Amino acid sequence: MSKVTVVGAGNVGATCANVLAVNEVANQVCLIDIKEGLAEGKAMDIMQTARLMNFDTVVEGVTNDYSKTADSDVVIITSGLPRKPGMTREELIGVNAGIVKSVVEQVLKYSPYAILVVVSNPMDTMAYLTKHAFGLPRNRVIGMGGALDSARLQYFLAKALKCNANDVDGFVIGGHGDTTMIPLVSYMTYRGVNVKELLSEEEINNVVKSTMVGGATLTGLLGTSAWMAPGAAAASVAEAVIKDQKKMIPCSVALEGEYGINDLTIGAPCIIGKNGIEHVCELKISDAEMAKLKESEAAVRKTTSVLHEMKLI
Repeated sequence: MSKVTVVGAGNVGATCANVLAVNEVANQVCLIDIKEGLAEGKAMDIMQTARLMNFDTVVEGVTNDYSKTADSDVVIITSGLPRKPGMTREELIGVNAGIVKSVVEQVLKYSPYAILVVVSNPMDTMAYLTKHAFGLPRNRVIGMGGALDSARLQYFLAKALKCNANDVDGFVIGGHGDTTMIPLVSYMTYRGVNVKELLSEEEINNVVKSTMVGGATLTGLLGTSAWMAPGAAAASVAEAVIKDQKKMIPCSVALEGEYGINDLTIGAPCIIGKNGIEHVCELKISDAEMAKLKESEAAVRKTTSVLHEMKLI
């Protein structure tokens, strides 16, 4: 029997729970929220599609009772204040750090060996907090951001190529932020062919720029953070763990010398399997991409330093 808990029954959390159920990622999904009745209602709504969507996963909603999350294999943390128009991820630190610490403490009480997937913003910083505040090994803390940013990159790349998104590949490293993520042009391909052979430099630059402001664009259109792609991205990471898929997924990971970076949680391609992060892939990247990664490192490190300044770890 496999079990995934999703903490936070808002738009992202509920979407994530729905994707987990429809794709039958686990036998059980526990959706938990602090707001009375919210998780129960979302879970009931999802379960009423079981016959329509032909899935067997059981989704249970609970209000603030972490005993119901016991023995989870994966816990996805979406709780926290969502980013609003004009708000940076960095501005969320003070509020969300307290929420995430409280959640992780409760989660580990009932599922001490769970793999934790962090979605809460600012995500790199919240993943760093989760690892260091509780002394967890790096394989058990996965920041979801790279999976989402890479999916957005693939969307814009497919649009530029006028092709099916399933035929393109490409990923993003660095920080999960509008100015800190790095779409790797050197690894963007269409059925194995590098896009430099298929698109002009201007077209490629437009793909990169669109990806980097992908979250902000949706926030402006929706009036709040997006939820469909973030929820699905988190579910895909959980699926790689539950099904031991050994997939290469860009995610926020505590680097230990890879890419010349130490003591920082930031995006890099990782092999994800039953043990969480099973390997960090240190790929060969261009000098220009490495320079951008160093800039991203400095920015994420500055944001993360707020945790120390506020004595949160």
